[in-house]
Amino acid sequence: MSRAFPQVEFEPVYGFFHYLASVIYGMFFRGDVAGLENLPRHGSFLIAANHISFLDPPFIGCQVPRQIAYFARKTLWKGGFASWWLDTVGTIPVDRDGGQDVSAIKRVLKALKEDKGLILFPEGTRSPDGQLKEPKAGVGLIACRAQVPVVPARIYGSFEAFGKGQPLRLGTPVTVVFGSPIAPQDFDDPQAGKERYQLASQRIFARIAQLQPPQYAVI
Repeated sequence: MSRAFPQVEFEPVYGFFHYLASVIYGMFFRGDVAGLENLPRHGSFLIAANHISFLDPPFIGCQVPRQIAYFARKTLWKGGFASWWLDTVGTIPVDRDGGQDVSAIKRVLKALKEDKGLILFPEGTRSPDGQLKEPKAGVGLIACRAQVPVVPARIYGSFEAFGKGQPLRLGTPVTVVFGSPIAPQDFDDPQAGKERYQLASQRIFARIAQLQPPQYAVI
């Protein structure tokens, strides 16, 4: 895979929009990107991130040099170009709760069997104030079913750039930090009974909360 242009290995439409998102990020929102070495080069994996803006999926995704899949709520499929685009780039429709949709879980497992990655947002929806919120059990359910590494990620600045109810602010730096992968045995406790999936979500989200933007020494 070309490190300079990984998009040449992607499906054409996905590759084009991956490149476009990279260009937009680089021109108008460039911040720091840390922890790229934590992204698996081979095999299936999940990325679990906080969610504070519509900018989060493309700006996290464009840092990943592999083709990945996304979740989107089913109500976005309204026909026309939007539905075609969502299907073509491999977006998985899901109910609002983000985890109890059986058809969505089947599509997730299918994508992972094809050695793809998948971005998940444990909070289920955008934070209204930019602060971390309580994770929902849906991500824990998917992670426990998938039994693949989960890479925690945290995005900074996208709330200020385009938060809920706020205008788009070009020039606002957005930083993306990827943490070390979490092995299934470190988030999944099969003996936890009914609390298994919520516990897994909380363990994953705790690792997201620990991630901090890079600090540079002042000389």
